[in-house]
Amino acid sequence: MSVRQRRAVTWLQYCLWLVFLADVIAGFFVELPYPYGVGWIPLLGAIGISLARHRARTHRARTEPPAPVETAPPVTGRWSAVNSPADKVPSHGTHSLGQTYAIDIVAEPEDGARPAFAWLWPMARGNRDFPAFGAPLLAVADATVVHAEDSQRDHLSRNSLLAYVYLFVVEGLGRTMGGARRIVGNHIVLDLGEGTYAMYAHVQRGSLGVRAGDKVRTGQVMARCGNSGNSTEPHVHFQLMDGPDLDTARGVPFRWRGVGVPAGGKVFTVREQAAPVP
Repeated sequence: MSVRQRRAVTWLQYCLWLVFLADVIAGFFVELPYPYGVGWIPLLGAIGISLARHRARTHRARTEPPAPVETAPPVTGRWSAVNSPADKVPSHGTHSLGQTYAIDIVAEPEDGARPAFAWLWPMARGNRDFPAFGAPLLAVADATVVHAEDSQRDHLSRNSLLAYVYLFVVEGLGRTMGGARRIVGNHIVLDLGEGTYAMYAHVQRGSLGVRAGDKVRTGQVMARCGNSGNSTEPHVHFQLMDGPDLDTARGVPFRWRGVGVPAGGKVFTVREQAAPVP
């Protein structure tokens, strides 16, 4: 299926969801001019498209794994991996939004510096309690900025049991209905050339130093790590894709130069290098 066809299917799926929601809301206020069961047709159609797309992505990931693309790491300092394609594929449990080979990393400047998960209290923490918040995000290659936004807020952490449930049951549903940009939050997409694109998610609000159309050099600081979008705590979400559109892109494996693909729980250190002049 071509990119244009995948985009058309995506828009059809969104339209079916909207029709179903509009039907449900309208049903509270007026008597609909058709049998009750008709309103479920758009929902069934949207679910059917979602299942078909998931099956196609899963089949492709199993039968046609693309070769890993080597890049520089997107950070410096001491970090550890949380969700990693070194442990499972898809790393985040889904192929959607090009996340098949995505990785999440959190800053670990020293053992115990990052707040642990709390079962009951505190329910939420401020972002500055986490050493990843504000960490520089570096260009992983000489590239062109395709998309860059940083207007969404950085919310409090969701690393307690109650906050975690709220994130996935309430907030997560709302962000899903809001589309890809609400899920990944503030983000940057880079064109690395040869049909490969890099995406950085959950960027800190107001931290962008680049905009669409800019040329960046490897190691150049582009923004700061934040906690926007569907995020439990400040962390770096990085992935490679075969296109710039999150709704239609498919994941591409990566390897970080000098690091490889760190597995979940593995601590790794990237030495600082002199940043190139923009």
